Amino acid sequence: MAEAQRIHPAADFRSKPTAPLVEPGSSSTLEKGNSIHPRAPPPRAVPLVFSSPPRKRSCCCRCFCWTISIIIVLLILIGVAIGVIFLVFKPKHPQYSVDSLRITDLRLNLDLTLYTRFNVKITANNPNEKIGIYYEKGGSISVWFQGTNLCDGQLPKFYQGHRNVTKLDMALTGQRASGSTILSALQQQQQTGNIPLDLKVDAPVRIELGTWKLRKIRVLGKCSLVVDSLSTNSQISIKANKCSFSSKL
Repeated sequence: MAEAQRIHPAADFRSKPTAPLVEPGSSSTLEKGNSIHPRAPPPRAVPLVFSSPPRKRSCCCRCFCWTISIIIVLLILIGVAIGVIFLVFKPKHPQYSVDSLRITDLRLNLDLTLYTRFNVKITANNPNEKIGIYYEKGGSISVWFQGTNLCDGQLPKFYQGHRNVTKLDMALTGQRASGSTILSALQQQQQTGNIPLDLKVDAPVRIELGTWKLRKIRVLGKCSLVVDSLSTNSQISIKANKCSFSSKL
């Protein structure tokens, strides 16, 4: 009888494979007491979301930028227009000079007020070739001594054409308090033969550029005079005559 055959059970291929052995000293050897945890997945990047500013604020910024731009453009246009006017018309201040000064009355009243009456002849010169000057109502001319207004009068209303010279003959009158003090100072200064007087002009005028009549401005003039005497009804010699002019809106 044939030798009995040994029957070995077939391997069960469905059984789970055993974990691979880790050799001692390998880098994957776990230290004693450490436990194995599953590896956590890397954190996902969260995209940054910026909230847009309110629409109302954006509209305000846009309106502000437009307003600033319009103002800048207007200023540039005004500057260009002024530059063109200066290049084309070449405006100059009107000039004034004092031709003669005469005192017709200078007396101390019983109430100690000082009454003065001056006769002044002035030459007004418009040096502009393309600009006319309209002298409006309200203009004045006055004579001052050491900060005290001695007398004044009104400038007449008239038109002065291009490169025109106009002669003005004006009577200035005044009555001031503290007359004895002012008269005493004038007499002391007369002894030196040099009496400083200031003649001031304040003229409201309108400038004519071709057919355009611009807004009213004020021409301010000041003439520093030195005369030799203040004797009444006698011709006074003007020893110095220096004038300056400016304009004011």
